Amino acid sequence: MPFDKVETTVDFPAAERSILQLWDEIQAFEKLRAKNQGKPKWSFLDGPITANNPMGVHHAWGRTYKDAYQRYFAMTGHELRYQNGFDCQGLWVEVEVEKELALESKRDIENLVPGDKFKSIDMFVSLCKARVNKFARRQTEQSIRLGQWMDWDRTDEDWAKPPGERKSYFTMAEENNYTIWGFLKKCHERKLIYKSYDAMPWCGRCGTGISQQEMNEGYQMVAHRSVFVKFPIRRAGGVSPPCDAPESSPPESSPPPSSSPGADAPGSAVESLLIWTTTPWTLSSNVGAAVNPTLTYLKVKHKDEIYYVAKGAFTAHRLEEQFKRKEWVEGVPKLKTLEQIFKEKGGYEIVGELPGKDMVGWQYDGPFDELPAQHHLSGYPIEIAAVVERLQWGPANSARDVHRVVAWDVVGETEGTGIVHIAPGCGKEDFVLGKEQGLVPIAPLDDSGVFLDGFGYLSGESANDPATTDWILDNLTKKNRLLAVEKYPHSYPHCWRCKTELLFRLVDEWFIDMKWRDEIMRVVEDVTFLPESINGKARELDWLKNMGDWMISKKRFWGLALPIWVDEQTGDFEVIGSYDELKTRAVEGWDQFAAGGVAHSPHRPWIDLIKIKNPKTGNLMSRISDVGNPWLDAGIVPYSTVKYNTDRAYWQQWFPADFITEAFPGQFRNWFYAILTMSTMLEQKAPMKVLLGHGMVRDDQGDEMHKAKGNSIPFEGAANDGYEIKGKDGKLHKHPPMGSDLMRWMYCRNNPAANINFGPTIAEEVRSKFIMKLWNTYAFFCNYARLDGFDPNQPGAPATGSAGAPSLALRAGMTDIDRWILSDLQLLIQEAHKAFQSFNVMAFCLKAEEFVDDKLSNWYVRRNRRRFWKADKGADKQAAYQTLYTVLTTLVKLCAPVIPFMTESMYQNLKPQDERSDSWGSSVHLCDYPIADETLIDHELSAEMDALLRIVSLGGSARNAVKIKVRQPLAEIKIQPANDNERKAVERFADQIREELNIKAVTLHDGKTPLLSFEVKLNPKAAGPRFGPKLGAVTAALARRSDVVGLAQDGKPIELALAEGTVAIETSDLWITPTVEKGFGGIADHGTQILLDGRLTPELELEGLAREIVRHVQTARKEAGLEMDDRIVLMLRTDDVKLHDAIRKHRDYIASETLVVNWATDPLGGLAHRVEVKIDGMKLIIELRKKP
Repeated sequence: MPFDKVETTVDFPAAERSILQLWDEIQAFEKLRAKNQGKPKWSFLDGPITANNPMGVHHAWGRTYKDAYQRYFAMTGHELRYQNGFDCQGLWVEVEVEKELALESKRDIENLVPGDKFKSIDMFVSLCKARVNKFARRQTEQSIRLGQWMDWDRTDEDWAKPPGERKSYFTMAEENNYTIWGFLKKCHERKLIYKSYDAMPWCGRCGTGISQQEMNEGYQMVAHRSVFVKFPIRRAGGVSPPCDAPESSPPESSPPPSSSPGADAPGSAVESLLIWTTTPWTLSSNVGAAVNPTLTYLKVKHKDEIYYVAKGAFTAHRLEEQFKRKEWVEGVPKLKTLEQIFKEKGGYEIVGELPGKDMVGWQYDGPFDELPAQHHLSGYPIEIAAVVERLQWGPANSARDVHRVVAWDVVGETEGTGIVHIAPGCGKEDFVLGKEQGLVPIAPLDDSGVFLDGFGYLSGESANDPATTDWILDNLTKKNRLLAVEKYPHSYPHCWRCKTELLFRLVDEWFIDMKWRDEIMRVVEDVTFLPESINGKARELDWLKNMGDWMISKKRFWGLALPIWVDEQTGDFEVIGSYDELKTRAVEGWDQFAAGGVAHSPHRPWIDLIKIKNPKTGNLMSRISDVGNPWLDAGIVPYSTVKYNTDRAYWQQWFPADFITEAFPGQFRNWFYAILTMSTMLEQKAPMKVLLGHGMVRDDQGDEMHKAKGNSIPFEGAANDGYEIKGKDGKLHKHPPMGSDLMRWMYCRNNPAANINFGPTIAEEVRSKFIMKLWNTYAFFCNYARLDGFDPNQPGAPATGSAGAPSLALRAGMTDIDRWILSDLQLLIQEAHKAFQSFNVMAFCLKAEEFVDDKLSNWYVRRNRRRFWKADKGADKQAAYQTLYTVLTTLVKLCAPVIPFMTESMYQNLKPQDERSDSWGSSVHLCDYPIADETLIDHELSAEMDALLRIVSLGGSARNAVKIKVRQPLAEIKIQPANDNERKAVERFADQIREELNIKAVTLHDGKTPLLSFEVKLNPKAAGPRFGPKLGAVTAALARRSDVVGLAQDGKPIELALAEGTVAIETSDLWITPTVEKGFGGIADHGTQILLDGRLTPELELEGLAREIVRHVQTARKEAGLEMDDRIVLMLRTDDVKLHDAIRKHRDYIASETLVVNWATDPLGGLAHRVEVKIDGMKLIIELRKKP
C-alpha cells in the first residue's frame, strides 16, 4: 500500500479547508446520519448563540465541546438530532440596529417613519429580523469552518424559508414564541403572573428595565462623586433651623407638623443629620432618613453646628482592604475617615451620644424641599400618586411634609455616616422600606433617565450627565447643605448590552411570582452539574433560594410579544396560551394581522392590533406594549425545538437532553435558570441530565479581550487569515492563523472550571507539544514506509485484526517496547471512553498529550529509529512498522472528535484496505470508536516502562546538575530504586538506560545503605513568615532530627517539638540538597536516588566530540536538502589535534550515523555543500555531497 509523502512543514489552515471540501464531496455528514439512524438515541440540546455579530474565538470554546461530544457519541453508535440554535430577539439585536441607524433613543425608533409610530416600529422590527438572518448565516459559515457538524442551513433555498422551517432553530420562530405563550398561560392559571410598580434597574439609553439576572452581568468598577449632606432637624413645633437658601428657591409652604424627639431632642443650635450618598441625583427625591436603632450615634460639634453620625462610622477606614488589594480605580486617592474630614475642615468636638432608637420619628428638612415634586400630595408624578392612593402605600401628604427618621436594622457603620437617605422612587430597597414605613415615593425620571417636569432646573436634564451632578453640588453648596465631596470607587451596575450606567426608576413591570421556587429546586436535584469543582448545583440552588420574582417584561420593540391583554377600565388581564386561542378570541385586528403576512410571527406592531373581549365585562382588552425578557426565548427550547406541541411522542424520545454545555459564570442566573424554571412549570421535570459549564476566554496575559484594548482575536483571524494584537510593547503585531484544530485542542485540554488564556504564545506551546509531535510521528512513519515499500495489507505482511490490533503472528515477533506502546495504547483507549462518557474531555487530552509526547514520540520512535533505518527488512523491522501503524491508525480515531481535520487528513493516507472499500470508511468520522483489546494490556510491563522513563528523566536531571550534555558519554550511573517496579526496570532495561543517558555502566544500588547523603536547611522565604520569632528554635530542633529527609520524600508530616509546643514542617519549608563529591551529580525524588559520575577521561572526551561532529554533519545534510536515505561523500578537515583524534578514532561511528559511503581527503568543490563550525572552540570544516 503506497503512502503519500508527508511534509513536516504544513499549512494547517489550508489543509483544513481542503478537508471541508472532501467532507462535502463524499457527503460524510449525511453518511454518518444514515449509518446511525435507528440506533440508540443520544440527545444534545444546543444553547442558542446570539445571531447578532460574527462569532469570536470565545464562542469557539463551547461550540468545540458541543461538537467533540457529539462526534464521540456518533462514533460509538448513537443517533443524534444535530440541531443548532440561534437566539434572535432582544435588546442585544436592537442596540446594534440602533447603531447602524445612528439612533440615540427609543423616541428615534418610534419616528423612523416621521409621524407614523406604527410604520416606524414595523420598519425597526423588520431590520432586526434582517440582522438576525444576516449573522445567523455568517455564524453558520464560521461554525462549519470550526469543524462543527450540525444539520446546517447551507443553500439560498434553505435561508429563504421561514425561520420555523429551517434546519437550525430560531427563537424568533412562531413555534418558539407560541410555546412560551403556553408556559405563561400555565403560570397565569396558577395565579403567578402579576403587574407591579417597583424601583427597577433601568437603562436610560435603551429605555428599558433590567432584570436581576441581567444586572448581575454588567457590573464595572467606576468612581462616582459621593457627597456628605446635611439634613437640618426640625425643632418641636415644626420650626426649621435657619439655612441659607438660594434666592431662586420658592417660598416655603406651610410649616411641618410638630415632632417630639424626646429627652435628647436637638437644642437651639443648628443640628443636622449627616447623610452620605454616591448618587447625588436621588437627593431630589428624598423622603426619609434611616438609622439603625441598635447603633450608637455621636453628636459632633463642628463650627457651631451639631452633626449626628454613627459612632463606628466616624472612625471607620472605608474600603481600606480594597485599597490594599488594589481593587481600585486608577487616580482615585485613598478614602479619608469621617473624623479626618472634620479635622481638615477646622476640627470637631464630641458633645454627646445617643442610641439610634431615640432618633426614630425626628423630622428634618430635605435637601430639595423647594422643588414642586416635593409638594405634591401622595407622591409624584400624578400616576404614581394615584397608585399610592389606590393601594394605600402612604398618607395623602407631600414628601416635604413627612420627612422623618425611620428605623432600619440593615443600616451599617462601615461606610457612609450610619444614616441612610431614603428615596423610594430611586432605589429598590428604598421602595420596599418606603412602603413599610408609609413614605410616599417620588419618581423623578422618564424612560430616558431624564428628570420630569416638577424638578425645577433639573427638569429635562439627564441623571447620568456629570453636568447635572455639578448643578446639584453647586445648589447644595449655596444652601450650606454640603459638607464634603469625594471620589468613591465601587462596582456599579451597567447595561449589559450598551454599557450605560444604570439608574433605578419606579416603573410598572410584569412579573412571575417565584413563590413556587421549591418545585424548581427539587427538579435541580435531578441534574448532574459539571465540573464538580465549581459547585454548580449549589450555585444554582443558592440563586433560586435568593433571587426575586422574575421580571418578564421589556418596554422595547423586538422580542416576544407578551400574550397579556388588559382591560384598561377595570385592570383585569388575560393571558393567551396559543395561536389558536388568540384567533378564536380575537374580535378586532385579526384580519390586518393575518393580511400583513405575519400571522405566524407574533411580533410588534401587528400583534398589537388584535383586541379581545373581557369575559367578565365585555369590554375590549388590548395587548400590553411590552415584549418579553429574552431568557424566556432560550428557556423554552427543550420544548419548542422537539415538537412538544405537535408530536408529543417525538418529544418524549428526545427529552430530557442527555447533555448541555454553556459558559457558566452568568448562566446559572440566565439560561440554566430559565430552562429549569420553564421545564418545571410545564412538566415538573429537569430538561437535561448533565450540565457542563465552562469558563471564559481571556487573552494570553489573563485579561479580558476587548477590541478597544487591541487584544481581541477575531475567529476568522485565528482560523484562516491571521490577526493583529498588541504586544507588551503596546504595538500591534501580526500573527499567523492557528487553524481550527489547534483552537479546538486548546479548548478541550483546558480545565473547564477555569478561564482559558488564549493567544499566540500559548497556542505555539500547545502546537509544539502535541499537534506537531503527532504530525511529525505520522510523517516519520509514512516517509520511511514509502521508502521501504511497507504495506500492512500485503499478503506477506502480518496483518492487523479488524479492530486494528496486531495479529497473533506479529505479536510473537514484537519486542518489549512494541508490546509496551500497544499496552499503553489500550489503556489510552479506556481513558478516552471514560473521559468522554463522564464529559471530561480534558482528561483524555492530557493523557493523549502524555502518550504522544512522552511515550510515542520521545521514547518509542526515538528509541526505534535504527529499526526503521536499517537495510534489513526482516521480521523485526516489520514488527516496528506494524506496531507504529497500529498506534497511528488508532490514535487518529481516538482524537477525531477533538481535532477532526488533522485526523481526517492522516486517516486518508493511513486507512487500511478493508476500510477503503467500505463506504463507512470514506472518513475517519464514519469509523467506530476504538475499543481496547485487553489481551494486549500488560500492566506489569507498563509499570516498569513508566519507571524506566522516570529514571531516565531523573538521570537527565543529574546530568544537568553536573552541566554535561547528553552527547558527552560518562562512565557510570548508580541507581537506588524507590520500589520494586523501578528495581525491575533497572534490571530489565539497563541497556536502554545506558543508551538514553549515554553512560558506560549502570549500577543497581542495593539500598542497604543510602546512596546519597543530604543537607537539610530551612527555606527562609517560606519558613520565615510562618514561624517568625520561633525560626531559631525551629532551626535548632530540625538539626537534631535524622529522619527528616525520609519523611519529606515520602510526603509524611514532620513535627518538631519546641518549648512552646509542637510545630508542623511542610516540604516547602525545607531545602533538601544532596551532598556529593566534586564531579558527581546527585538527584533524589520520592525515594529514588541517583548518583552520576561526571568525571571525564580523555577517551570519553573524544567520544563526546565524535557525537558533536555527527550532530553538525546531520545539520549540514538537512541544509543541503538531502533525503533521509541519501548516501553521501564526506570530507572533514580540522587543525585541532583533539578534534582530529576524535575523527580518526570514531570514523566508523560517524559514517554509520550520517550514511557516509566515501571519505574524501581533498575539498569536494563543485556542488558540494560546505559549512564551517566550531566545537568547544575548535574549528571544523564540513563538505558533503550526495553519492550518485
